[in-house]
Amino acid sequence: MNGLERWHHVMEEGNMEALYDLLHPDCVFISPVVHTPQEGREITYAYLRAANKALSEDFQYVREVVQDNHAVLEFTVKVDGIFVNGVDIITFEGDQIVEFKVMVRPLKAVNAVWKQMGEMLEQLKAAS
Repeated sequence: MNGLERWHHVMEEGNMEALYDLLHPDCVFISPVVHTPQEGREITYAYLRAANKALSEDFQYVREVVQDNHAVLEFTVKVDGIFVNGVDIITFEGDQIVEFKVMVRPLKAVNAVWKQMGEMLEQLKAAS
């Protein structure tokens, strides 16, 4: 199973242990709401784990474009009743993710995602 297939498996199963193993130790997460890239497996894992919990209402990938070791996955989801359209841009090295960039539209959706993610990150931090 290649990296992209592993990513889809993680998303379908919600297997956070498999997600951790999928992330390269030096991976970088680029958020639509944080101004600087977040570097390293731990912080990338925290963001993706929070997103998995916070953005689960009707989440679905609707389009996929793959070239070499890059994948652009367009998604839709509802956050607090707001329709969100975005893309996950994933770069793989071997079968691990080395960069994960998220872009979201429209602005109202960005604000809803920011709020929801902030709340989920706080909950996960408190539970740790």
